[in-house]
Amino acid sequence: MDGKKCSMWMFLPLVFTLFTSAGLWIVYFIAVEDNKILPLNLPDRKPGSKSPPYISIAGDAPPASCVFSQVMNMAAFLALVVAVLRFIQLKPKVLNPWLNVSGLVVLCLASFGMTLLGNFQLSNDEEIHNVGTSLTFGFGTLACWIQSALTLKINLKNEGRKVGIPRVLLSATITLCVVLYFILMAQEIHMHAARIQWGLVMCFLCYFGTFAVEFRHYRFEIVCSEYQENFLSFSESLSEASEYQTDQV
Repeated sequence: MDGKKCSMWMFLPLVFTLFTSAGLWIVYFIAVEDNKILPLNLPDRKPGSKSPPYISIAGDAPPASCVFSQVMNMAAFLALVVAVLRFIQLKPKVLNPWLNVSGLVVLCLASFGMTLLGNFQLSNDEEIHNVGTSLTFGFGTLACWIQSALTLKINLKNEGRKVGIPRVLLSATITLCVVLYFILMAQEIHMHAARIQWGLVMCFLCYFGTFAVEFRHYRFEIVCSEYQENFLSFSESLSEASEYQTDQV
């Protein structure tokens, strides 16, 4: 990969992935250190022992809850920015825009679910917290499939298959993890369910990180003009060595 031909915007999804994963693992280690949850590597949970290591339980009590709220709020904001930029990137390329619009809407709803997860802890308001879980996992999974379809269909820079196939595999893994998670939860097999949940979240974060592949070809700008009709517009252009192709939105 030639650094001179890569846009700096490629680092945005990578920062999102690294920051969020690191933040969640910090929450986990704080909760384990404070004896709030069991470590993930324990073979089984004995009756009457500490709580299973679900992410929501790890971030349920201070000081871990403070870190958890901050991480989820920042993650929701970065996910929303990635969603908007992805929509702008694909807008000039799609013939039928409904799929691209659907991708933006479901990613926005998933981002909103992240804020509910972070700001309404499980012990404070379980109903709203569970709504946030459903929004994040449900719409997040749907968003993965939509973006996988868009990747293969549009084939940006002839890299659709190279990026699309890993995204399809990640989407299938995420879907399987969601199904297994709820099955294990229903059967009260909590330690395995918690491990599946952590794997599910890490797959989500890896999926977001793959947007760096396509973002490296594009430059996104906010253009402010003194003319009222063109006061604010987004533009994106291919970051090639000799010329830039710009689309006004």
